[in-house]
Parts: sequence; C-alpha cells; structure tokens
Amino acid sequence: MVWHDSEASVLAWLCVTLGVAFGSAIVPVLSIEVFVIGLATSEERIPWLVIGAVVAVGQVAGKLLYYLAARGSIRLPSVLHDRLHRPRAASQRRERWRRRTKRVRVWLEALRERCHRHPHWMACTYGVSSVLGLPPFMATTVLAGLVRMRMSMFVAAGLVGRFVRFSVLAAAPAVFAGMLRL
Repeated sequence: MVWHDSEASVLAWLCVTLGVAFGSAIVPVLSIEVFVIGLATSEERIPWLVIGAVVAVGQVAGKLLYYLAARGSIRLPSVLHDRLHRPRAASQRRERWRRRTKRVRVWLEALRERCHRHPHWMACTYGVSSVLGLPPFMATTVLAGLVRMRMSMFVAAGLVGRFVRFSVLAAAPAVFAGMLRL
C-alpha cells in the first residue's frame, strides 16, 4: 500500500488527536475542546465524524483509568497509594475535617446504594455528563467507579456521549462559516 503525503498527514493528525484526547482525559488542565476546534478549522481534509470518533476513544480510554482506580480494580502508584492510605496521627484539624466531611461521606454512601438499586440512573447521569459536561465528566467518571457501574455500560455510554459532543464541536466551524456566507 502506497501512502500519499496527504493521507499520511491525516493519519498523523489523527494519532496526535488520539494522544491529546487521552492526555486531556488524564490531566484535565489540557483542553481538548480548543484542540478540536483548532484541528477542525486548520485541517479541513479530516471529516468531523472521524475527529469525533477519535477523540471519543481517547477520552474514554483515559477516563477508564480513573474509573478503574475508583472501582479499586487497579492499584495507584505507590507514591499516591502510600500518601492516601498511610496511618496518620489524630489531630484537632483532622478531626474537624472528618466531622465536616461526614455529611458528604454519608451522602456518597446513600448515592452508592441508590445506584445499586437503580443502575440505569447512574448510566443516564453519566451519559448526559459525557455529552454536556454537566455534572462534570471527571466527577461522574469517578462516581461510576465508586458505585461499580458495569464496565460495558461505562464504555458504551461514554463513547456515545463523547462522540456526540466532539463531533458537534468539530462540525461547528464549518457550520458557522456556512452561516456567515449567507
């Protein structure tokens, strides 16, 4: 198979896009939205549906690490694990924090129990979050792991939602350019 320069360029951009999407899922400081808009405006040869699909795969793959960590399926690096789980001496400050967060912990446990009784509720919340970003996608990813949402449901809802979100975002520059020509 002979690759033309334009095909190789498109493939290279898709690989970069996959990497940026994965990286932005792990390090939420990176903005995949800005990257997608920039890519869609500068590389018109790449179909917006392909951009949406590649970003969806990268995002869900990256968030899968948070999901698995929250679920307890993977062990955190020893630096983080030791810091989070080491025994600590009692202090007034720690006791105040424990009392302040008691309500949140009780709420989270009630939410976990509710999600076990109604698994589709969490799937809907996670699905809406994957499209709109509200509630925050990172938070619903971790919550999905904590309530032990089925992995197949997590991946399917995440891929569909992220595909819709980023396909629309990738198509937006062309849509707005067409509107301005009217």
